[in-house]
Amino acid sequence: MTTTMMDKDVLLEVTDLKKYFPVETGFLKKTTGYIKAVDGVDFYIKNGETLGLVGESGCGKTTLGRCVLRGIEPTSGKIMFRANGDEPVDINTLKSKPLRGIRRHAQMIFQDPYSSLDPRMTVLDIVGEPLKANKIAKGKEYEDRVKHLMEVVGLEVKHLKRYPHAFSGGQRQRIGIARALATNPKLIVADESVSALDVSIQAQVLNLLKDLQEEFKLTYLFISHDLSVIQHISDRVGVMYVGKMVELAETDELFLKPKHPYTEALLSSIPKTDPSVKMDRIVLSGDVANPADPPSGCYFHPRCRYAKEICRTKAPEWKEVEPEHFSACHFSGELELKGVGDAI
Repeated sequence: MTTTMMDKDVLLEVTDLKKYFPVETGFLKKTTGYIKAVDGVDFYIKNGETLGLVGESGCGKTTLGRCVLRGIEPTSGKIMFRANGDEPVDINTLKSKPLRGIRRHAQMIFQDPYSSLDPRMTVLDIVGEPLKANKIAKGKEYEDRVKHLMEVVGLEVKHLKRYPHAFSGGQRQRIGIARALATNPKLIVADESVSALDVSIQAQVLNLLKDLQEEFKLTYLFISHDLSVIQHISDRVGVMYVGKMVELAETDELFLKPKHPYTEALLSSIPKTDPSVKMDRIVLSGDVANPADPPSGCYFHPRCRYAKEICRTKAPEWKEVEPEHFSACHFSGELELKGVGDAI
């Protein structure tokens, strides 16, 4: 049975979410088309779990994450969020004042630890700004809360008066994490939060995020293009291609038994840690489809080695092919696709 917002353990449910950016041409800026950055996406996230979102650059991952928090206004769709108590609310229908109240329960960790911090503000001001904006704490309580957050993310309290330029990339990202935790949120959207860091620092930040999730009962929407990072941190994984979700399943299930050809191709590109294992990489032909002018039928069919006539003419349905395993492929139940083992 499909999990929905009716289940009390579901924190966020997104239904048919779309974000179309208008293409304007000429002196009068006439709209001549639309870039379908997010094109009818469905998914849910349960309390306390991490949903990883993966796909090629430009597939709509970041746009989706920002639409969920209304950082970008969605074109249409439902974003049901259980912020207070048991009654979910549709974030997409809220006006500015109630939306402001919801945002303290849903925060974001940005990709670039350098540009996401104001260079004119001290760490105390950066981490404490959400506390002031949401009128959560002031005075001694405010400073004590910021100090506690610094300790929680592994930074020294004596550096509170420093400015961002005095910190390394990994330290800056920890400051960003502390800022996201300031309002004690339920949901955190982490947008490529370790991609700008060295590999050794990536591991430290990922382990910190997992520890914080357990300590603060956090729920993550974790966006990344790195499959090994996604496998390490995620409970379930969603795969996006040209604005659409093409597969969604538990992490082990998706990595071992993919149901969509695009997922199979992504998994084949993961470097193997064992040099004796022969790599059987699937090289996709052609280019990624243009979201302003996508192909008919299945968007992936021009690059798919399993494509048949129905793929060129009819868009596949988003369906549950196995319990809690969703896919958008006409032949999800028929194809024998190759996954990867644990050693990646």
